[in-house]
Amino acid sequence: MDGVLILLGWIGLFAPTALGAVGSIIGCARAGQAACGAMLDLEGGYGRYIGLSALPSSQMIYGIVVMFSLQGAITPDGGTPTVTVTNSPGLFGLGVLCGVALLASAMFQGACCASAISVSKRKPEVFGLSVAPAAIVEGFAVFAFIFALVLSGNIPS
Repeated sequence: MDGVLILLGWIGLFAPTALGAVGSIIGCARAGQAACGAMLDLEGGYGRYIGLSALPSSQMIYGIVVMFSLQGAITPDGGTPTVTVTNSPGLFGLGVLCGVALLASAMFQGACCASAISVSKRKPEVFGLSVAPAAIVEGFAVFAFIFALVLSGNIPS
């Protein structure tokens, strides 16, 4: 049983990075496809579309920082993990739930960016306003990020 709990602790440690990466890949790909489509219809001004298509990559960065904040709770000692039964469930819960939030945020942010690209290629004057939904979704990723950082200090080591 202790082995399963230790495994869950390790999964929780790496989940924010892994799930944040998957979400960032999906979100950037979706927005990037919209940017490529917009470039076919326009003669210039591509830079803002490329920049916007990279916006969902921030969730990957948040996942890496959360992983490093959780890392202190798991330290190998002579090849034997010192994860205790008391902190593994906390690491698993915090890491996986933060990772899922980052995954969903990046995916939906990619959809918002794709919509902003589509709208602004027809009406360039609304580009700034069309980016607002993507910024709001980014705010929820930041909330999950801060929540995980604050709670990571309360997991016993």
